[in-house]
Parts: sequence; structure tokens; C-alpha cells
Amino acid sequence: MIIADIAIFPIGINGTELSKYASVAVEAIKKSKIKYNLTSMGTQIESESLNFIYEVIQSAQEAIFELGIGRVYTIIKVDDRRDISNKSMEDKINSVNNLLNK
Repeated sequence: MIIADIAIFPIGINGTELSKYASVAVEAIKKSKIKYNLTSMGTQIESESLNFIYEVIQSAQEAIFELGIGRVYTIIKVDDRRDISNKSMEDKINSVNNLLNK
């Protein structure tokens, strides 16, 4: 399973509120039918295909450009683990929680 954590920022806007832009990006992510988790600092997406993850990120960026933004800055972190299979976002969280609950 491949997990990516992304944060997309419009550059050159007036003000500091980004919710409008985040919601447009997340809507594009939702349309892709990829598994995602919105967090307070970005969005995590999960797929078996790295190419699909990059396509989803591109669609989220394009959604912000379509608002008339001239520049978008995107931070991408990718965890592409191949030593075990099907380690999902929930599995990773559960691993830590299991240790905390001992």
C-alpha cells in the first residue's frame, strides 16, 4: 500500500484563510474515489498505484488553478512500503495505538 501526505497552497492570494482552496482540492480528491483522510495540516491518500496517487494530486492542484490562482505550491510525502502488503493508514495508526495501550 502506498500512502501520500499532501498539502497544497495557493500563492498570491489576499489573506490567510485557506479553507476555500482546501475544500476545492479535497472535492477533486473525492471524485477520484481514492481512499483519503483529511487532517488539520493536509490530506492523506492511499492507493496500490503510485501513478494513480500522482494523478490525484495533479487533479487537486488543477482544481485550485481553476479558481484563477496563478501559482500553487504542493508538498508531497510518500510512503511506498514493499516489505509487507496492505499496511493501510488505519493499520499504521493501530500499530502505534496498540503500543500506547500496553
